[in-house]
Amino acid sequence: MEAQCSFSRFCPNLSVSFFRSPKLSFLLKLPSASSCSFARSSVPTSPSVWLKKNVGVKKNSQMVVRVSLEGEVSRTVIRRKKLAVFVSGGGSNFRSIHEASLEGSINGDIVVLVTNKIDCGGAEYARSKNIPVILFPKTKDEPDRLSPSDLVANLRRLEIDFILLAGYLKLIPLELIQAYSKSILNIHPSLLPAFGGKGYYGMKVHKSVIASGARYSGPTIHFVDEHFDTGRILAQRVVPVLANDAAQDLAARVLKEEHCLYVEVVAALCEERIVWREDGVPLIQSKENPNEFL
Repeated sequence: MEAQCSFSRFCPNLSVSFFRSPKLSFLLKLPSASSCSFARSSVPTSPSVWLKKNVGVKKNSQMVVRVSLEGEVSRTVIRRKKLAVFVSGGGSNFRSIHEASLEGSINGDIVVLVTNKIDCGGAEYARSKNIPVILFPKTKDEPDRLSPSDLVANLRRLEIDFILLAGYLKLIPLELIQAYSKSILNIHPSLLPAFGGKGYYGMKVHKSVIASGARYSGPTIHFVDEHFDTGRILAQRVVPVLANDAAQDLAARVLKEEHCLYVEVVAALCEERIVWREDGVPLIQSKENPNEFL
C-alpha cells in the first residue's frame, strides 16, 4: 500500500521517509498570501519527476518542469516568494535560511526581520546584511513600536508571502494569524505535541526531555495558530537522547537538525509543494515525485 523513498537534499547523511499515495485526489494547493482561495489539485497517478531551473522570462521567477515516465512534460513558473522572519535571540535558523536563499536553495528572499529585542543576535545579523528590522510589539514602555494592525499593514506593504518564526518567544496576535492564514511557520525543539506549550522554550525543553526519560527528541515545524505550539505539524526529524546527555548536548544535536529541516521545509514552501489533505493535515510533496509525501 505504501512505498518509501529517501530524500536527503540538504543533509546527505540523513534520510527522510516519504509515503506513496497514488490515489489521493483531494489535495489543496497552499495559496500565496496574495490569494484568498484554494485551488483544487489532483495528484497524478502516473509516476513523475520534478526538475527545476531558473527562467529569464520573468525576473524573480523559477520554472518547475515535471516529466512523467510516459514522456509528458508540464511546466509551471513559480514567482520568487517574499519572506518575513521573526526572532527573539541569536537567530541561527534565520541565518541558515538566509544563507540558503543567497545560495539559490530557496526560491525566496528574506525582506524584513521582526523582533521584540532590538539588540538580539538575529537583529544584529539582519542589520549587517542590510535587512530592515521592525520592532514589535508596542508596549507601555516602548510606545514607538508597531501595534498588531500596524505590523499587518507593513507586511502587506512589503508584499510578504510567508512568515517564519525562528526562536520568536512572543505569542502571535490574532490579527496576524487571520491576515496570514496557513502562511506562518514555527520551529520548536521537541517532537510536538510532547514538551510544547507556554513556558517550553530553549533549554527548558531539553531539560524536560531528559528528565522524562524519553529516548528520542528532535525539531518540529508546524503552522501557527492562536496558541503556543498547537498548530498543524508539517515536518519533524528524530534525534536520539543519549544516556549521559546534558541539556546542552541534546540542544546542540537538535539544533543541527533544525538548520537542515527548516531550510528543506522553506524550500518546499516557496516552491508551492505544500498540500493539504482533506482532514486538514499538511504534507510536503517530494520534488522527485509529486505522488510521494514527507
